[in-house]
Amino acid sequence: MIDIQRYLLIAAIAALSFMLLVEWKNFDGGNTAPLAAAAALAEQPANADVSLPTNDAGSDDLPTADNVDNSVEDFADKGVDSRYIHIRNDVLDLKIDLQGGDIVYAATLEHRDSIEEEEAFVLLENNQRRSYVAQSGLIGKNATDTAQGRPMFSANLESFSLEEGQDSVSANLRYQYSDDILITKRYTLQRGDYLVKLDYLVENRSSEAFSASLFGQLKRDNSVDPGVSDDGLFAMKPFMGVAYSSSEDPYNKLAFHKLKEKPLNEQMEGGWVAIIQHYFLSAWVPDQSANNSFKTVVTRQGLNIVRFTSPSQTVAAGEQGTLSAAIYIGPKDQYRLEEISPGLELTVDYGWLWWIAQPLFWLLTKLYSVFGNWGWAIIGVTVLVKAAFFQLNAKAFTSMANMRKVQPKLMELRERYADDRQKQSQAMMELYKKEKINPVGGCLPMLVQMPVFIALYWVLMESVELRHAPFMLWINDLSAMDPYFVLPLIMGASMFIQQKLNPPPADPMQAKIMQWMPIVFTFFFLFFPAGLVLYWVVNNTLSIIQQYIITKRIEKAGLPSR
Repeated sequence: MIDIQRYLLIAAIAALSFMLLVEWKNFDGGNTAPLAAAAALAEQPANADVSLPTNDAGSDDLPTADNVDNSVEDFADKGVDSRYIHIRNDVLDLKIDLQGGDIVYAATLEHRDSIEEEEAFVLLENNQRRSYVAQSGLIGKNATDTAQGRPMFSANLESFSLEEGQDSVSANLRYQYSDDILITKRYTLQRGDYLVKLDYLVENRSSEAFSASLFGQLKRDNSVDPGVSDDGLFAMKPFMGVAYSSSEDPYNKLAFHKLKEKPLNEQMEGGWVAIIQHYFLSAWVPDQSANNSFKTVVTRQGLNIVRFTSPSQTVAAGEQGTLSAAIYIGPKDQYRLEEISPGLELTVDYGWLWWIAQPLFWLLTKLYSVFGNWGWAIIGVTVLVKAAFFQLNAKAFTSMANMRKVQPKLMELRERYADDRQKQSQAMMELYKKEKINPVGGCLPMLVQMPVFIALYWVLMESVELRHAPFMLWINDLSAMDPYFVLPLIMGASMFIQQKLNPPPADPMQAKIMQWMPIVFTFFFLFFPAGLVLYWVVNNTLSIIQQYIITKRIEKAGLPSR
């Protein structure tokens, strides 16, 4: 048991480093396959329409109902001259293609595309850069959406905007299914909300019943996450792919490149399906009282699709009926998502330490409401977490100070029994016992605190609230790395100072490893978000102050503390 404390300290630091790198890697959605679809889009002309594949028979772009004739006559009234209409509230701007009534563009008006630009962040789009759309329609006996074609809706306006004093705005798209059947596809936006309500209103004036199933699907290519910077090897690569609820688990995720080998085919009451990326998501939420089916498909064009299909509904002759669903298009606001559907808030993925991360996020938001600045909120959380572990850290620092105090005696024992490792170990343990020192006392508290650090790491990584959040001076985005690397350098200096307060390892190899740790950590932290580095700097500073006071007190006493 030669110098157990030193070995365990190094093991603790190594474990922390490993866990940190593992968690960083876990952000990677695994989208390492060549972006063939994105390259193909880039080669198309700017006005190319890639919203739908060719309407060849057997296309896997749209769902079909089993044993049903999906053919449909086209009674389209083209209405307004433009093929596209806009509907907008105070937080969301949508563009809808009248061919099918799909959402082909969605901009989040409260979130900028980048810190340098004023343009809104675009989540859904269909252009040379990216193909990512939200589609919906009717299939079954009286299908409107088939492999042979999509309905052409009409609208009385080209733009629908939320006016001052209004709580909601709706856009009605009309389709004359037959002489006696009128279908209205209605999108409704509420003030201040990213949840879009979809209603299919069927007015059946015919002599026969109308039967159809509502489907909704998200379709995306393999282009990169637009919310992630490309800053080299250590750039953050959060997960991007499909997320869904199941009867066994309220939250599941599946990377795009795994859709073919592990396709989703689930049926359950309620449920939801989504495509998630860093900070944002789009999610279809069907009727929560219905028994819905959920599937994933990779089309022959290489597009990734996740969809829901609701049970068939019948509108009797001479009656009116409604088929409804909702789609959320916006930031990962876990409190709003929790209200929409069970498990949807878990798309703010804190990993296996969610039970620690969620209270930390709650605390972070409460402190933000006090300070009005996310940087000061992070500092506040750090101080409170440090206070919670004050006594535990005090024991660790006391143990280290005691070890530093008896270090000359340990060196003497090593020299005396240099040729007899067994006697050396026995003599050291007798010294520990005599001085009432726990050789592992300085390491165990570090290990206990690791889960808290990792949980806070996830909170700072996943919280959209910190995106483009300024702190002070040169730090104008806590979610991005320090542009001048000031915080990482301060962090490295704090690690070096803290290292000097610890007893030096007797083993030369261990000593060299410890000397390199501040440099290694500084290098990694150069690429970390400023918010996380800020937490580490404050944590190290508080540790240095506490450890310095304890060390000086013990040195002044002249005897190891009990």
